[in-house]
Amino acid sequence: MNAADVWLPVAADEIEGLPTPAASGLSYRFWDGGEDFPADPADCAFYVVPYMKPTEVAVRPLAAMTSVQVVQTLSAGIDHVEPGLGLLRAGVRLCNARGVHEASTAELALALVLASLRGIPRFVEGQREEEWRSGFYPALADKSVLIVGYGSIGAAIEDRLTPFECARVARVARSARATARGEVHPLARLPILLPEADVVILSTPLTPATHHLVNADFLSRMRDGALLVNVARGPVVDTKALIEETATGRITAALDVTDPEPLPPGHPLWHAPGVLISPHVGGSTSAFMPRAKRLMGDQLRRFAAGEPLDNVVLTTC
Repeated sequence: MNAADVWLPVAADEIEGLPTPAASGLSYRFWDGGEDFPADPADCAFYVVPYMKPTEVAVRPLAAMTSVQVVQTLSAGIDHVEPGLGLLRAGVRLCNARGVHEASTAELALALVLASLRGIPRFVEGQREEEWRSGFYPALADKSVLIVGYGSIGAAIEDRLTPFECARVARVARSARATARGEVHPLARLPILLPEADVVILSTPLTPATHHLVNADFLSRMRDGALLVNVARGPVVDTKALIEETATGRITAALDVTDPEPLPPGHPLWHAPGVLISPHVGGSTSAFMPRAKRLMGDQLRRFAAGEPLDNVVLTTC
């Protein structure tokens, strides 16, 4: 190959098993989104997108990457790089980070469900005020759960729901299919499934079809007392509609992602009744870096050997 630079957001000497420059012809350049590029972008063959950086940072070098063959994200979603794909030549493979975030995101989804149902925010406030806020609180046991977005993260969420004695777990994805655990319903069945769910967990990618999927109509179909949990992307939910619905006290919500994001001071969502907010930390745990390094090492070994890559979600044309 003519262009043999690899741009990594982690120092190459911290990633075990990378192909050696001598054997592979690859040169490793560190770039984590800083103002200065580490080398000429035109020489980059494999670009690992810096993690948790805004779109303008992620796509900034793409127009000049005239020899790039692979763009690898370290996120499950690719929406932050999609605006720059039109800048790339045909034949560039875009790969996501399937396998990196499942454990962390599923853990947080379950934590948000349990914290919201069992009243943990109320207990924290009570401790601060030295108030003993006892009483009966909802349990996850015997609840019906609906997972909207049944990819690898959705399946990992169900893995962690299994010991909690849920009455039912229903699954929804873009299209219907069968799994070892049971049927996956298409998005078109949401109007029928929503009124049956006590907990609705969003883990779907952000696409044109899922932008504002959770709108006023969606929320109105949720049963009284239901909990909405979003560990997907903020714009999957219509924020205005959610604020209006939670203001009635009819449903509650737990959000790891918001629209806008970061949520600015003074935004009404901060103080919406029954809403618990975490600051987009679904994937940001101690489990992230070991899995991310393993993915980068595996992908670059395949790349250097001319083998098929994992997690290819599209090829530019």
